[in-house]
Parts: sequence; structure tokens; C-alpha cells
Amino acid sequence: MEKLLVSRCLLGHKVRYDGGAHGPFDLLQRWQDEGRIVALCPEVAGGLPTPRPPAEIPGGQGAQVLDGSQPVLTNLGEDVTAAFVAGAEIALQLVRQHGLRVAVLKARSPSCGNTHNYDGNFSGTLVEGEGVTAALLRRAGVKVFNESQLAEAAAELARLEQCS
Repeated sequence: MEKLLVSRCLLGHKVRYDGGAHGPFDLLQRWQDEGRIVALCPEVAGGLPTPRPPAEIPGGQGAQVLDGSQPVLTNLGEDVTAAFVAGAEIALQLVRQHGLRVAVLKARSPSCGNTHNYDGNFSGTLVEGEGVTAALLRRAGVKVFNESQLAEAAAELARLEQCS
């Protein structure tokens, strides 16, 4: 049975920056009941508290954070790059430890966003881009989806199980 990495906030855990959660979503709950889910909040795993100030990446590109050319900054100007990178590395360790090939991560998060991210100005403006954890996992060959792509994630899990 194929397992997957899932953002804890999507499972109803109150770990978002504002102390909130998303979900749980029915399909994620079913996967959790089946023992398929490895849950992680990269930001909390990287050492950030809940709640915490909102953070964004100038330009919205997690790959640039990994490459050292952009920081992750809070709305107060605090550099939280080290915590974001540490959380991404913990996610990658879990992927390797459990042999995970699929992740469902929180959309538009500076850690987990897989298609769009905020532009770093705290204005609510979205740009194409991915968060730090999503970028690191993608580089490692993990297929990263968000909560609006659960059907695609399920199809990928089924495909992987048929090929195994």
C-alpha cells in the first residue's frame, strides 16, 4: 500500500501560522484510517511556534530559498529562512524513511504551496511558484499536490500501486 506525506493542517491539526487548520477532507480521512498518511507541518517541525507571524518569500519561489538567493521573512521583517529549510529537510527525511512518492501539501503556503505562492509583499498577491518544502520534495522526485488536487493525488497513488 502506497503511503503519502500530508500537511498536518489539512488533517484538521491546528498548526497554521494563525493557529487554525483546514480540513479534514473526506479522502484524506479515509487515507488516514487506512494507515497511508505520514503527517507533518514543516514549519512547526523546523522550530516555529503556533501561532506565528505570517511569512512570505520575496518573489514567491521556494527554490530560490533552497539555493540561498532569497529569504523567508515574516510580516515583521524577521528572517525565518533557517526554520523553513530545516522543516523541508525533515520532510525529505520522512519521504526517504517511508519511501514516499506522493505528497498532499497546503496550497499557497511558503512551505507547502505547489503551484502558487504569495509574492512576499503581504498584499495578498499570488504568483506562480512553490514553497520551500514543495520545491525540495519536487527536486527529490516526489509528486506534490494540494488540497484542491486530491483526485489527481488519488490517481497517482493508484498508478503507483498498479506499477508495483
